[in-house]
Amino acid sequence: MDDTGHVVLRKRIARGELLPFIAKLSPLRIGMEACGSAPYWARRFRQHGHEVRLIAPQFVQAYVKSPKHDARDAEAICEAMSRPTMRFVSIKQPEQQDLQALHRVRERLIKARTALVNEIRGLLNEYGMVLPQGITKFRTLIVSKLQNEQAKPTALSTEVFCQLYDEFLSLEKRIAYSAEKLAAMGQAHPECQRLQTIPGIGPISATAILAAISDATQFNNGRQFAAWLGLVPREHSTGGKPRLLGISKRGDRYLRTLFVHGARATLRWVDSKQDDRSRWLKALIARRGKNRAAVALANKNARIAWALRAQALST
Repeated sequence: MDDTGHVVLRKRIARGELLPFIAKLSPLRIGMEACGSAPYWARRFRQHGHEVRLIAPQFVQAYVKSPKHDARDAEAICEAMSRPTMRFVSIKQPEQQDLQALHRVRERLIKARTALVNEIRGLLNEYGMVLPQGITKFRTLIVSKLQNEQAKPTALSTEVFCQLYDEFLSLEKRIAYSAEKLAAMGQAHPECQRLQTIPGIGPISATAILAAISDATQFNNGRQFAAWLGLVPREHSTGGKPRLLGISKRGDRYLRTLFVHGARATLRWVDSKQDDRSRWLKALIARRGKNRAAVALANKNARIAWALRAQALST
C-alpha cells in the first residue's frame, strides 16, 4: 500500500522466494504479525535497509474483514500499521532468543517433573504407600519408602517404580544444568547483576527480564512495563464511573509468575526487618493480606527493573 492506503502490489510469494523478492525492493516499511519466526525475518529484512514493525496478533484482528484468508490478513496488517496509536512489539536479538529458549526448556522440564512425581505418588497410593506432598519431601522419602515397604508392591511394580525413579533423576539432572547455565549467565552479564540487587529477583528472573525486553525505552515509564506484565488492576469503566477489578494478567505470564514468586519469597523476611520497604509491606499485609501485598511488591519490583534497564541503555 502507498501512503494513502491504496494497494500498489498484490502478489502471492512462496517462502523460499520471499527474501530474494524483498531484497530487490527499495527501502520501505514492512509490517508483520508477531509470531515465532517473525524476529528472524525482521532481522533479515533489516539487512536490506527496510524498516520492520511487529504487531501483536490481537491488535491486527480488529481490522480483519470476513471471510478470513491470507490476502485479508495482509490487508489488516497494513491497516493496523497506518494507525498512529498502534503499539508495536520489539524485535528480539539472537542472544535474547538463546536465553528465552533455555528458559522455555527449563519450564517444560519442571512441568514434566511435576507430572511424573504426581504419577508416582498416585501409583504408590494404590499399593498403600503414601508420600507427603512437595518435591523436597519426595526427594528425601521416595527411596526409603520403597526400601522399607518393599513387601507391599509386586516384583513387576517394583521394577516399574525403579524406572520411574531413574526418569525422575534424569529430569532433576537436566533441570539443574539449566539452572546452573542461567546462573552463570546472570553472573557474567552486567545488567543481570544490577537487576539482582533488587530484593526478590535472582538469576532466573534477571535473565528472563533480559530475554523478554530488548529495549526498555519502548515503555514510557515503569507503570507501562508493569501494565504490560499484567500487574496492574483491570479496568471496566463506563459513563464516567471508574471500576477497577483484579490484576489484568495480560502479557508475559512466565515473567509475571517469576516476579510474584520473588515477591512472595521477600515477604517471608519482612517481620525481622525495620527498613522503609519492610514497614510498608507489613502495613500492607495487615491492611490487604499477603496475596495482594505480594502482587503490589511484584509491581514495585517491575518498575524498579524497568528503571535499571532504561538507565543502562541511556548510559
